[in-house]
Amino acid sequence: MNSKRIFGTLLIAIVGSLIGIGIYSRFDHPKTIIVEKGQQAPIQHTGMNSPTYSAPDFRLAAEKSVHAVVHVKVVSQVKQYGYDNIQDWFFGNPRTFNHEMTGYGSGVIIDADGHIVTNNHVIEGSNSIEVTLNDGRILKADVVGRDPQTDIAVIKIKADNLQSLSFGNSNDLQVGDWVLAVGNPFNLTSTVTAGIVSAKGRWELGIIANENNNQNRSFRSQSQNAPTAGIESFIQTDAAVNPGNSGGALVNLNGELIGINTAIASQTGSYAGYSFAIPATIARKAASDIIEFGEVKRVVIGIQGGSVVPETVEKENLKVNKGVYILDLTQDGGAIKAGVKAGDVITGIDGTKVNSMGDLQEQLAPHRPGDKVTITVNRKGEEKEFAITLKTATGESKTVGSSEFWAYLGADLEKLSDKDLEKYKINGGVRVTKLHDGMFKSAGIPEGFIITYINRAEVNDVQDVRAIIERIKGGVFIEGIGPDGINDHYFRK
Repeated sequence: MNSKRIFGTLLIAIVGSLIGIGIYSRFDHPKTIIVEKGQQAPIQHTGMNSPTYSAPDFRLAAEKSVHAVVHVKVVSQVKQYGYDNIQDWFFGNPRTFNHEMTGYGSGVIIDADGHIVTNNHVIEGSNSIEVTLNDGRILKADVVGRDPQTDIAVIKIKADNLQSLSFGNSNDLQVGDWVLAVGNPFNLTSTVTAGIVSAKGRWELGIIANENNNQNRSFRSQSQNAPTAGIESFIQTDAAVNPGNSGGALVNLNGELIGINTAIASQTGSYAGYSFAIPATIARKAASDIIEFGEVKRVVIGIQGGSVVPETVEKENLKVNKGVYILDLTQDGGAIKAGVKAGDVITGIDGTKVNSMGDLQEQLAPHRPGDKVTITVNRKGEEKEFAITLKTATGESKTVGSSEFWAYLGADLEKLSDKDLEKYKINGGVRVTKLHDGMFKSAGIPEGFIITYINRAEVNDVQDVRAIIERIKGGVFIEGIGPDGINDHYFRK
């Protein structure tokens, strides 16, 4: 009887096992995948629709980049005011003292000749520059050239057996791609951090000084002809970057240089989540021009405008919500000769999408005067293409609209300072600094008058005056504050 029970139990177990194997084999299971060094493993899905991930391999990119990234020590002389004694302090007789200041940053070796790309703000004002290589060698460096508009500088060392990084194509970067930041934060040499590309084409940050980037109420208006305009089109990442990383490398998983780390978003001075890098398309062209010519050969297409934002779409009745709105054209620029008109929206260059002024600057940066590009514009809902010959940026070209429109108004205007806004307790306005023969003078508007509204529309910037008046059909009703500080208004049919 016992033997029969045992046999029955075994039979049940065997049958149950076979049934279990059959059921198991019907389900999909994760596969084992071999990934080459430097590549990212693809995502695999289980039968329960829950993805499994294999972490990317950063070792190849880190090994290639740490040997090409250098520590940069900069010594400069700064002037400070001080007093020799307490009597001078009381009677206001300060004298100038020269004070030695030491700063630190990073740089990237880009060729066997010893050329190193770094940030202009790292070496600006330097009296001496010292470079420490990853192998411990300490060398003096000379400045080849600087370009404040891109915040790129090139220095050079004399040494053998240098390892360099090759530029990659930052246009190929996609949001979500893995990147490494390599540099020397807090004087900690050869530091590597990882993150992803969180945004591209960041240009409204004001990191690079730009006297032409005045904030317009509906969009930031910028003359694309101005040689003093800061060129900003940053790669935003969440790779940790801290003081000392400036001038260091942003590389992809293949170890290609796709950006120069430049700034962080922080209220404390230390990393707080986001960092910004100059794209390789801009850095490579700037460095190449500096090495070859000693300066950057910059180009323009001959427009004045700004990035399209919702206010612009509504105000100008645009048919697209991304691109660069053309407010005006230069008389001798390539755009006007090609047939581009004010009111057009640039949406692409040579087949690459343009969503903002930053994108436009980034796509133009690799070019030199005489190059030709094809731009795509949206004109009242219709797409058109124009072939444009790029010209050298001089900053002296007059805009078509400016020469005609401002002559019609007969007035020189300036945007109010923050101090004026606080004084008059208003949010915005422009002041009439000088009158000529024209519409304003005939309307009785005096010099010094502050314009706050035109036909009930707010005026916050000089370009608002033109944008509003050009849309008006009929009389112009101007409100504001007179030179005596009393509210006043004027009407012109």
